[in-house]
Formats: sequence, C-alpha cells, structure tokens
Amino acid sequence: MTQFEPLYREQQFCNARITYKKAPIHLLERFTFKNIDEAYTRFSELSPDRECVILQTCNRVEIFLSSAETIDEQEILDIWSSVASSSKDEFSDNVEMSFGQEAILHLLRLTSGLDSLVIGEDQILGQVRRSFEFSRCNGHCSSNLSLIFTKALKVGSKVRTTTRLNKGNVSIGSVAVSIAENYFDDLKSRSILIIGSGEGASLVAKSLRQRDVRFMITSRTFERAKSFADTAGGHPIAFDGALSGLIGYDVVFVSTTAPYFLITYERISKAMSTRNKGMLVFDLSNPRTVEDQISTIKGIKLINMDQIAEIAENNLKLRKNEIASAERIIDKEAHSFGDILKGKRVEQLIDSVFRSVEALREAELERAMSIFSAKLGEEDKRTIRELSRSLVSTVLSTPMSNLRKEARMGRVSEQDLMRIVESLFNYDNG
Repeated sequence: MTQFEPLYREQQFCNARITYKKAPIHLLERFTFKNIDEAYTRFSELSPDRECVILQTCNRVEIFLSSAETIDEQEILDIWSSVASSSKDEFSDNVEMSFGQEAILHLLRLTSGLDSLVIGEDQILGQVRRSFEFSRCNGHCSSNLSLIFTKALKVGSKVRTTTRLNKGNVSIGSVAVSIAENYFDDLKSRSILIIGSGEGASLVAKSLRQRDVRFMITSRTFERAKSFADTAGGHPIAFDGALSGLIGYDVVFVSTTAPYFLITYERISKAMSTRNKGMLVFDLSNPRTVEDQISTIKGIKLINMDQIAEIAENNLKLRKNEIASAERIIDKEAHSFGDILKGKRVEQLIDSVFRSVEALREAELERAMSIFSAKLGEEDKRTIRELSRSLVSTVLSTPMSNLRKEARMGRVSEQDLMRIVESLFNYDNG
C-alpha cells in the first residue's frame, strides 16, 4: 500500500525584535541588516517552507518567521548576529522573542501604533506594508505570512479610522517641529541643525523626515553623529564646526544630556551680530543646555521644554483616552484572527486528506486496471476512472463538512481534532 506523508503540520509563527525599548537609537545600527537580501536568504534557507518578513526602521529591527518546522531561538540569534556582524552577547541581551498568538498580538499592536515610541503614529503602518510587499514580491513569504500581514494591516487602518489615537502631536520632538512649521512658512527652505543623538533628537529627526525636510545632525563625536544619520536621517557634521557655525542656521534643535550650556549667550550674540534674519532655537534638554538669556537677543525666538511639554501633555491625554478603544478593537480582531487561522488549518487538513485519499485511489485504480486492462476499452477505462473519483468525493463530502462544523463549534480541542483525522486518514504500510 502507498506510504503517505503526515496529513498536516501546524505552522509556527515567531517574532524576534530589537527596538528602542531595549537599545538606544544610536546603537540600533549595530543590529540592522546592511545586506537585506543576504538576511532573507539566510533566514529562509533553514527549511523549504519557511517564510520571512524583515522590518527595519530607525526605532526597530524585527524579523517575522513562519514555518512548519520548530523555530529555534538560538538559531535566529546566530543568523542575526552573523549577518549583522555583531556579537552574540549583544543580541541575547537586547532581543525580545514572541511566538504564536503572542507574536500575532504584537504585530496587531505594532500596526496600530501602540508599540511605537510615539503612540498612535501613522508612519509605522506604511513601513510594515512596504516590508511585507518587498518580502512577498521577492518570494520570501507566501500564504501564511500573507494572511497574517494582510489582516494586521487592516486592523492598523481600522484603529486609526475608528479612534482618535493618531490625533495631535504627543512627543516633544513632533510638537517642536510643528511649532517650527507654524513659525516659518516653509521648513524645506530653511537651514536646520539638530544637536544630540538620543531619543529626543530621534523624534525631531523622524518628524522632519515625515515632512521631507533636510537637516544637519551633530553630536559630541562624529562617529555617533554618523551612526545616528545612518538610522534616523540627516547629514552628519563635526561638533565644533556646528557650534562655531550657528550663524548659518534658521532652526536649531538642542536635545542632549550635557551638564553645561552648549548654546550660550556669547555664541548666539556672535552669530546674530552678522546675521540679518531671525533664528528659532529649541531647548529640548533636561537639564537645559541653552542659556535663557539668549531670548533677549534681537531676532532670537527661544522655545523651552516647559512650553513644549505642556502642549505634548494635553495631546497625550487625548490619545490615552483612545488607547482603551484601540485595545478593544485589537482584542476582538485577535480573537477573530484565531478563528481565521483555525479555519485555514482545517482547510489545509481537508486538502491533505483529499490528496492522500486521491493518491490511494489512483494507486488502487492502476493496480486494478493492470489486471483487467485487456478486457476494457478506452471508454470503459474513462468511465471507471470517473466513477472512482465520484465515489471518493461522495464518501468524503459529509465527514469533511462535519469536520468544518466541529472545528467551528470547538467542542473538541483543535489538537485532538487534528490527531483524530490524522489517525483516520493517514494510511501507511502497517
């Protein structure tokens, strides 16, 4: 009798991520994939059915995997550290892992903006969509991840259209950029400098990039400024040159942890003595690193942390009121998502049963045909072949319909249901 492969192997789903929550923005570059094609190849070659989507932004690097084979955590870390050329210890200290329903819930929260540095921000939805499309178009994901990501993107859009989660700027950086945008008619025509490479500076950079505004970035070391520019954008320049060349900037965002004043009255006075237009200066540091006295200099508009924080806090209160609504949508969609995946698994199992029985039918038919072939004409053979197909379809139709019904009702656990069907239909030589 014909030997058959197991009828069905459940797909495993995994997410591995390093985000701003574990690694400072300027350190995330160590974990990014410089050669994304190599990364996809390495993660996909571990098993023939493995699917992969890689998401890289200035705030996170995430890998989503689906496979019928068991997904090994250490295997992921080994490949990641190898392709990114970083030490395994760094990865084990910073990587977060989620599996199964937990990984799916993370993806739904991610597309909805609840896992973002700025809660409810819109940019992440487009970033996830582009990463998914790149993977799909290059053959790195098929039915399983396509189903998961298509659903997650719809949930992300639904949260934004049915709640006010993405309304109002809530980060210090986004509020500061909005103030600058209102102050000047066109930010794109202005010369802009960011001093700093931490979280606050990254939020300013992100808001500027969303508006396609170019800017310079400097930090205490040029290497840090360059690392920041590689992940968050901007053109890196030397620290000393930036401070001595303040005359050339219309907007200066200062977000550092320096224990002294970087932007002093003396520096700004010198710059403004030969400058014939105004300058907007934001002190986003805590403690402050811009001397308050510069606000007395003609042409200088100083915006400090207290002013920005008040606006951000009011907007954040509005969004926090919407988080509960977003969570309810996500919980409901996650539950329905489980039903969708269960239905997909049942259909895969039914398809496997039909293919398994079909192979058995074909083998038995050919054996019978070889015995009676000399007595049968071509029309007789076609009739018998069609009859055998019809018999298989008729016999399986009712039990397969009942299988779908039982899966929906949930009276038997999904695992037990799968095992019962496996034992009933997975024929072997025994």
